[in-house]
Parts: sequence; structure tokens; C-alpha cells
Amino acid sequence: MKTPICDMLGIDLPLLAFSHCRDVVAAVSNAGGFGVLGASTHTPEQLERELAWIDEHTRGKPYGADILVPEKFVGKGEDLDVAAIAAMIGQPQRDFVAALLESRGITADGAGAPAPQVTISERAGEELLDVAFAHPIKLIASALGTPPPFMIERARASGVPIAALVGAREHAIRQVNAGVDILVAAGTEAGGHCGEVTTMVLVPEVIEAIRPIREVPVLAAGGIVTGRQMAAAIALGAAGAWTGSVWLTTEEAETAPYTKHKMIAATSRDTIRSTSRTGKPSRQLKSGWTAAWEGEGSPGALPMPLQSLLSEPALRRIDALAEQGHPGARELATYWVGQGVGLMNKATTVRDVVYEWAQDFAEAAERLAATVND
Repeated sequence: MKTPICDMLGIDLPLLAFSHCRDVVAAVSNAGGFGVLGASTHTPEQLERELAWIDEHTRGKPYGADILVPEKFVGKGEDLDVAAIAAMIGQPQRDFVAALLESRGITADGAGAPAPQVTISERAGEELLDVAFAHPIKLIASALGTPPPFMIERARASGVPIAALVGAREHAIRQVNAGVDILVAAGTEAGGHCGEVTTMVLVPEVIEAIRPIREVPVLAAGGIVTGRQMAAAIALGAAGAWTGSVWLTTEEAETAPYTKHKMIAATSRDTIRSTSRTGKPSRQLKSGWTAAWEGEGSPGALPMPLQSLLSEPALRRIDALAEQGHPGARELATYWVGQGVGLMNKATTVRDVVYEWAQDFAEAAERLAATVND
């Protein structure tokens, strides 16, 4: 295949795969796509180990990194330690988490304690960038607002394209004016943080909005888990697809085992856009956890990053107990996934997904070509 993104990144298939799992990143790149490591939850030391491993296992194949430096978050511009962050977490939310766990038979000891490491800050972002640019990454990506100037400047100095995720036309215009090289138009079907506009509407809207400013490749995201969906996105004017959910049920993924089971059994109606995990709307599996936070007795989610610091320790505990067969934990278990989960009905390898994707795309392209008169 040949699209602008293939030329820009040196790949055979315009399929970009976002994953927190290094094995998925390497396998996608080795199969002809482009893996992107979600690096924001790592310490600099952890990221160094992960990227060194990817370097060794991709043997020069291109890959990228995604580092989250939100445009707006509690404590922005302040150098807050864990104790200062913990003091900002409301007691009603702590008590709510403890009561929710206890209602499902899970001991709530320490449930209100924040996660031990805080990585959402500009300083933390700069430290992760130092590590990332010490490796041969071919793309740096950012979400939740315009990348900070230091991020754009570092990318320019390193000759690495910078990508930004957008959920509305006005976001796309602001990103292009800021100097990003690639836009990821993420529809509301997407897993994780997403807006309210569908992918089918958002992709052409973004392309039209930025056309008068400058030419920037647009990747379609949101509910895209098959090659024929990528073909549809390219027909809309996209240069390829940015994907995440489809890799969560692969054999290489580190998704909690019981959550993989829930995803494979889920339909497209089994996800919800909820603030219950990070404080910002993000699409995830419906569960007792999301229902409780959206319910009548909820104290309301805290702003980012406080909600994440409160929820992640509890959710990690839930995942561990769910794998052991704990019924209450299984009812609460959730993870980010898009509406495309309804098409994710089997566990397979990353390589098989990529190959099936390419074949599916080719068949869709043939169907489309057959509709045009000679």
C-alpha cells in the first residue's frame, strides 16, 4: 500500500497500533505496520528498559512512543509530590471506593490511598521525552490537548514527526496551527479518552477544516478493528488508521486475563463513555465499577490526575482477584475499549491480526473498485 503516512513513516501498511504492551508494539512493526508504545504510565527507568527491548526485537523496523502531557490538569505548573497530591483527593471519593469494594466482598484496606507514582506533569513529560529521543523512535504522539512547546521543539530538533489526537474540528485547527505533523481524528467509538462525534463524521470534517491551513495526514481512529473499516476511512480521505482496542485481546497483550474474556464476549453496546477511571470522559467496558460511579449515590469523579490516582490501585486489585475467580471482582472488572469490541470475538496473535487486516482491506478495495463503471 502507498499512502502519505506510509511514505512518512516508512511502513508497508498504514496501520498504527497504540499499545501499553511492548510485545504488541514490536509484533505490529515487524509485521509491516507501526507500533506505538503508550509510555505515560512509565517512570524514565521503566521506559528505558521497554524501549531498549523494542529496539532489540524490531531490528530496525520503525516504531513510536505516546507520551501524555495534558493541556489541563490539576496541579499544572506546580511541583507536587505524592503527599501533596494525596491531600487533594476528597474524602467522599475515598469512602465511595472503599464502600464499593466492600459491597462486592473485597477488603477495602488501603483502597483510598493514591497510586505511589505521579507521572502526569510537564516535568515528568520532559524526562520521558529525554528517554524516548535517546532511542530511534520514528514518531512521538500526544493526546488531551495541544502538545506543549517543549515537546514540539524536541520533535523538530530530532527530525521526528509529532502526532496529536483530536475529537473535534476546532481541536484539529488548533493542533495544525501549533505545528503538529499528523492528526489522529478519534471518534466517540474509540476506547480511552474520546469526544462526542462519530468517526464517520469526524474524519471528513477534520480534513475539510485543516485544508486551508496546510496539508497534514489524518489518521482515522475510533471503533476501527478490521481492514475493511480502514478501507472506508481511506475512502473518506484518511491516510490510514490509528488503532488500540483490537490489540487488547491478542495473545501478546498484557490485558488482565479475565478482562480479555469479558471483551471477547462483549457486544458493541457493552461499552460506556465514563469519567470513572481518569476524571475525563473515556470509553471502557460497562461494569459494576462504571455503573456505581454513574449512579445516584456517586460523589462524582475527581479531575485528572486525581481520579486516576484513586482508581488505579483499586482496579489493579480487582483485576488480580477477578483472575482468581472472585465473583465481586469479576463484576467490577473493566478496561478501556472501543465499540469495535463487538467485532473482537476471538483471541489470536498480533501477526495474524495484521495479515487478516491486510487481506480484509484488499477485498474491500476490490469491492469498491467493482462499483466504478469502466
